[in-house]
Amino acid sequence: MGKTKEIKPMITPDNFNQEYSDPIEEQQIRHFVCLEMGRRIHRYIKAMRGSKLQMLRFEEQLKDLPLHEKETAIARYIDLNRKVIKGLDMKIVLARAMANYSDTFSYLVTLVNDKRKMVHYLNLINKIYIQYHEVIEQNGKFGMLDCNGKTLVEPQYEFLRTCYVYVDDLRTMPVIAQLDGKLGLILPDGKGTIVAPFIYSSITLRDEPPYFEAKKGRKKILLDTDGKEYTA
Repeated sequence: MGKTKEIKPMITPDNFNQEYSDPIEEQQIRHFVCLEMGRRIHRYIKAMRGSKLQMLRFEEQLKDLPLHEKETAIARYIDLNRKVIKGLDMKIVLARAMANYSDTFSYLVTLVNDKRKMVHYLNLINKIYIQYHEVIEQNGKFGMLDCNGKTLVEPQYEFLRTCYVYVDDLRTMPVIAQLDGKLGLILPDGKGTIVAPFIYSSITLRDEPPYFEAKKGRKKILLDTDGKEYTA
């Protein structure tokens, strides 16, 4: 079941100060929050000794995207790599964004001390960046829902594993699934699109392309994100 659409109250002269949000201010604060979240991912990959090339590719893909698409891409990264925000205080992220937006210290203090604005922006950035999928179980079979309860994968598989890597072209990564005792790759697109057929005895993740290593009998095979096989 999807979430109920939020109905915003009508702005009147009596509630103007409480309900009105300056669209330019909001856009700029979102912009600076986005920069902060991008830096967080940069530091995470570096601290985890991740591939520098992977990090540079991710940042290269982000840099020319419109703000909304950048936010979506970062939210997807966080969903797949949730440790990236472990211990992160969103109030600090917001305060840094407000500092970048403010022309003077006194204006920054005014923003930070405005409880209504702080709550508004904290709710906004959490809604933008915390969009976690959920693996569900029904009658012993597994499926997947997005953050709004929309079905990404029907609950018909014996096993699901989300791929905790993020390729440089920001595509949707296949999910490792098991059906009738065999493993394959499917897309979490709500259509059950099969990327690699259910013919493998095992599929594991790799840190670099092609991102999957599979076994078919005794034979080791590499699979890319389109399901194409390569010799291991």
